[in-house]
Amino acid sequence: MAVICLTSASGSPGVTTTAVGLAFCWPRPVLLVEADPTGGSGILAGFLRGTTPYDAGLIELALSPLGVADALREVVRPLSPSVSLVAGTRTHAQAAALNDVWEPLAVALKELEANGQDVIVDGGRLGLAGSPQQLLDAADVTLLVTRATLPSISAARSWAETVRQPASGWPHPGLLLIGEGQPYRDSDVAKVLGMPVVADLPDDPTAAAVYQRGATPPRRFETGPYVRGLQAAAQSVQAHVARGRFTLIEESAQ
Repeated sequence: MAVICLTSASGSPGVTTTAVGLAFCWPRPVLLVEADPTGGSGILAGFLRGTTPYDAGLIELALSPLGVADALREVVRPLSPSVSLVAGTRTHAQAAALNDVWEPLAVALKELEANGQDVIVDGGRLGLAGSPQQLLDAADVTLLVTRATLPSISAARSWAETVRQPASGWPHPGLLLIGEGQPYRDSDVAKVLGMPVVADLPDDPTAAAVYQRGATPPRRFETGPYVRGLQAAAQSVQAHVARGRFTLIEESAQ
């Protein structure tokens, strides 16, 4: 299907939580890549509550004498029957060691589609040292995650013009809005940032805590609004990828 990257323009809009939630609600097998250069795996320490020790991840991928495509298989760890993980760096100081990994990793991730596996990348915050820029640029769709509040939208606006540039921006940029209507609507945010809102999720801290820090699921979690929102978001993202590919085919035929 696709390589989908999630990133943000400001701190803590919910990129990692959303990436994990989308992975567990994705309709196909999916590989979750923790490419946030901040360090200290938010997934191992958060979603898995520190119960799974780090034993391999992006640093081992970078140091492997094998090619990236072959080494990738050695650092993937299962989270469920349909979700696998490549853990990120243990400290921010390791991020610089990954500068030469992002480009070949982007190629290797694209090739997973032939095996029926999609990829969701947690790209962390834009502008940080060691940011996985090549992954963001090469993805089938890269989504800027933002909340529907003025501070979050203001921070996103500072990046939106850059990432939507035809020559140097993302191929198919879009927004993933957290807390739509609190206070701004999809249409308002899309107009201000000049990008479509591909999907939105309810601002539900109790339900989100399941994917953020491995909290006990609340009652009716699987049928509640947050999981339904993740399922709808997955469908919307898939449709956005399909439209982007169709447009590319049309442009190539002209």
